[in-house]
Formats: sequence, C-alpha cells, structure tokens
Amino acid sequence: MAKKEVVPTKKGEVMAALAEAAGISKKQAIAVCDKLFDLAVKGAKQEEKGYKLLDFGKLRIKKQGARTVRNPQTGATIKKPACKVVKFTLAKAVKVAVLAK
Repeated sequence: MAKKEVVPTKKGEVMAALAEAAGISKKQAIAVCDKLFDLAVKGAKQEEKGYKLLDFGKLRIKKQGARTVRNPQTGATIKKPACKVVKFTLAKAVKVAVLAK
C-alpha cells in the first residue's frame, strides 16, 4: 500500500515546505506569505467586488442588514444593527479538487 503524503499544518512546517519548494530561505517564505496576506486585506477593503487570491478564492466585505437575533443564554431577542462582515469564497477549482474522490 502506498504511503500517504504528510501535509504540513502548522505555520512553521508550511513555511519550511514553501521555502524548500521555492528554493528560498524560510525567512523569505514568511516575508512572501505576510505580504500576500497584507495585499489580500488591503485589496478586500478597497475593491467593491472583493480581492481574488490567485486561483484559491475571493476575499470580500459584505454588508449585513439589521436583524433580530436571539441571545442563546437568556433567550431574549435583540435588535442587531447593520454591520460589515468578511466573507471568503473558495474558487470552483479548489472545491472540485478537495471534493474529488
């Protein structure tokens, strides 16, 4: 039986794998990822349609209207004012790749 590939999940492991794949230092890999996340946050704030993260998905800010919610502790209903929320939508190619059998 073929051995399963171990996918890194911790930040340090992910950065080490990226650094090795790109042939750069771990410090440079961290700097690249930090810059990518910084661009995504700034882009999501500026773009009305959202910020597309390569072929991974789209980060956007969505306006959420005022509504009535229930406090789970007391059961009382509360009026929640309108606000903005951050949404991330996966790209179709990622969904297909993840859900493929």
